[in-house]
Amino acid sequence: MLIKGVECMQKKWLGLSLSLMLAAGIAGCGGNNNTGAATEAPEAGTAAPAATAAAGGNTAASEPVQLKYWTDDRHDQEYIKELINKFNETNGENIQVELTVMSENYAQSVDIAFTSNQAPDLLRLKSGNTAEFVKKGYLAPIDGYLTDDMKTKFGSVIIDNVNRIDGKVYSLANTGLTLRLIYNKDLFAKAGIANPPVSLQEMVDDAKKITEQGKGEGVYGFALNFKSPKSAFDRSIREILSLSGYQGLGFDLKTGQFDFAPYSQTIEYFKQMYEDGSILPGAETLDIDPLRAQFAAGKIGMYLSFSTEPGVYQDQFPTEINWAGALAPTLDGQIKGTSEIVSAGTWLGISAKSAHQEAAWKFMQYMYGDDILKTYHEKGFGIAVVPTIVEQAKNPEINGMEGFLVGEHDSLWPAVPSVTPEGSTYADAFFKYILAGGDAKAITEDLNTRYNAALTKAVEKGEVTVTPNAAFDPLKPQGE
Repeated sequence: MLIKGVECMQKKWLGLSLSLMLAAGIAGCGGNNNTGAATEAPEAGTAAPAATAAAGGNTAASEPVQLKYWTDDRHDQEYIKELINKFNETNGENIQVELTVMSENYAQSVDIAFTSNQAPDLLRLKSGNTAEFVKKGYLAPIDGYLTDDMKTKFGSVIIDNVNRIDGKVYSLANTGLTLRLIYNKDLFAKAGIANPPVSLQEMVDDAKKITEQGKGEGVYGFALNFKSPKSAFDRSIREILSLSGYQGLGFDLKTGQFDFAPYSQTIEYFKQMYEDGSILPGAETLDIDPLRAQFAAGKIGMYLSFSTEPGVYQDQFPTEINWAGALAPTLDGQIKGTSEIVSAGTWLGISAKSAHQEAAWKFMQYMYGDDILKTYHEKGFGIAVVPTIVEQAKNPEINGMEGFLVGEHDSLWPAVPSVTPEGSTYADAFFKYILAGGDAKAITEDLNTRYNAALTKAVEKGEVTVTPNAAFDPLKPQGE
């Protein structure tokens, strides 16, 4: 069943079926300051400095166990640093954790670290990368550490092929993320726009109006972090399509095949905004944090992103602008599906190559404590999905979060197979089309051919399984 209204969000969360797979939504090195502060991550393609922690089990009191934790989350880093500082001061077993926050290329940086035997002890996991990390041998299962209480607490949100893979558990849930259109209400008002767009044509028209009204002051109607086309599209087109009745990553759940035709339709509207000059200049090389800084400064009319944004504008980029979140627009203005809640199955994981896995588990157990998970939700860093936390937690008291809370149009979707095609990805191919044009039909057919060929190979190798569901209902994606 779907959740009916924001006010009953917490209770109805308990009724969501989490039995199906979810789709989704860190580089650096350890040091010796043990303050919990974020360190500067090396660029992808460079090796991390050698680890300094001593290998082995027992460590003398004068030689603390050094643990490295890598994450690509920046929206919550101040809270995480506080938690790490407290753990370092109070764990009583001379365990010291250092946090490294990267800006981009997380998966590539993790690959480099494991290849060079310089992997961290703990990693931030997400629904989109956990299975791949397990397949590469990066993660240690945690089944042997789980207490009966933890099995009860997290049992309903341990999900096959998300955090339980081939019968072994590698991570536990914390929160999920909703996606919304984020818009500057003042810029909308100046351009004579009363409400956020509900269709893609309205989004194009609104972006043009805002740009025409504010261009002289450096204001533009739309922006995305196109430095990483996949990141940009996965925080925008994905939600547009799911609300429009299509799976948002180009996969047709009814046929069990990739079909990028709906994706291609959406791209046309993004291309129109680019041709209209409605997109912030330089967006081709814009990363998400510089985008947020521009939005906080009142220079961007709207963009699409995750429910992490309210926390960002409270702590990372404090702003006085009048902004809000709203449901993403759809292809034709009609809601024919549900807005997908993403990254709702995983959070922390332990490196298979860590010499201190028991110490890593102690930190992980600490991080999964009720008070920490409850506060994580209440601070607006994510929306709680663990039933006992949902029962305890209050709605986040943070500006803008009201537009991101789970409502009647939000739901979980089944996972889709992750494959690597030969040649360019869908994100790179479509972004190139936005910039340079071309034959959209030919691009779409080529993507379908290459992605389905990769899917066939993955199925033959036993890397993925595909079960077409001809009766799939995008308004009830979990079959509620």
